[in-house]
Amino acid sequence: MALTLFGTFFILLILNIPIAVSLGLSTMISLLLNDFPLAMFPSMMYASIGKFTLLAVPFFILAGIIMEYAGISKRLIKLANVSVGHLKGGLALVTVIVSVFFAAISGSGPATVAALGTILIPAMVTAGYDKGMASALVASSGGIGIIIPPSIAFVVFGVLAEVSIGKLFIAGIVPGLLVGLALVLASLYMLRKNKNLVKMEKSSGKEVWEAFKDAFWGLMTPVIILGGIYGGFMTPTEAAGVAVVYGMFVGLFIYKEIKLDKLGELFVKASISSATVMFIVANASVFAWLLTTGRIASSLAAGLLGITTSKIGILLIMNVIFLVAGCFIDAISAFYILVPIMLPIVNEIGMDPVLFGVFMTVNLAIGLATPPVGINLYVACNIANIPLKEISYKVLPFIFAMVVALMMITFIPQITLWLPSVMGM
Repeated sequence: MALTLFGTFFILLILNIPIAVSLGLSTMISLLLNDFPLAMFPSMMYASIGKFTLLAVPFFILAGIIMEYAGISKRLIKLANVSVGHLKGGLALVTVIVSVFFAAISGSGPATVAALGTILIPAMVTAGYDKGMASALVASSGGIGIIIPPSIAFVVFGVLAEVSIGKLFIAGIVPGLLVGLALVLASLYMLRKNKNLVKMEKSSGKEVWEAFKDAFWGLMTPVIILGGIYGGFMTPTEAAGVAVVYGMFVGLFIYKEIKLDKLGELFVKASISSATVMFIVANASVFAWLLTTGRIASSLAAGLLGITTSKIGILLIMNVIFLVAGCFIDAISAFYILVPIMLPIVNEIGMDPVLFGVFMTVNLAIGLATPPVGINLYVACNIANIPLKEISYKVLPFIFAMVVALMMITFIPQITLWLPSVMGM
């Protein structure tokens, strides 16, 4: 069964069939060849997405798109710009800082790149930055979108691994900031000899204050979402719904940038994104079910444990597997394929499943900016109008920096578990 399932899946991927379709077709073929009734496939697809917790996914997608239409991204960029834009490499700092803030709104890597790249990439090029480097930085920073809460990736992992989504959210904060710091250091190193940078004038305190006031309602978004969850007032799903209502209120009545005639466009865009994600979840869920019931996952887990009994060795092997997987498949598909295989190993070596969820998510965040299939790269290339080859070369230092941060997260558990512990979680 394993050969049929994975063999068919990889053949379909090589034929450039979309991942969701590849997962579904390979599962259907394996079901037929192993005498399972095919009628169970659609019912299992429906059951896999008919969960209250997963309602958070379309709500967070809608909230992120509403925040984009509401003009929050440009206000966050302006605030970061007047605060640190005057420093050498200031726009690089602005890119990472705003990515962290917007990640706390969108929960999606590609959405972060799309919302910020259209403003930041042209601004960086005008200020003397290399276009390829600017695009690579935006693509890499966008990966923080699935690490900093609220994260769609954490919602999916929490459902799969039966781990508290609220705890995953709080555990992702410090690792997300560490990845951001790694990108800042890599940027400053790459820019150290660039004499073409245009240095901005330092903004006055009044200008900083005005920018802060203008961005205040956007800055309150993660406070409301995370404060509601950690204060025990809302579940992650309810917080996602509140984020939608709050974003709509800000866009319509405070910033007044969401126009009534654009609401249809906004909801269609959110519906398409949500349908795409949930279709992946539905197909991947049946794929994961077959992995488990066919004892494929346990066999692969036992095989991996047979390679080495060293915890360090196992963690290194896991990182390699996740990094390679991230180069070819999206984070949600990777979760459904790999979590059933890796979770028994995680339990065997005594690793906290929250730590496992965070370091796996960081791996897949790196994959968003890793050639040849890193989706963030394609979004950034489209914005900057440059070929993939150019950005693939420029992104390598950022990938190296993120991998260094990943190794710290993997082998220093306190980075991930300290904040949940402090908060009594």
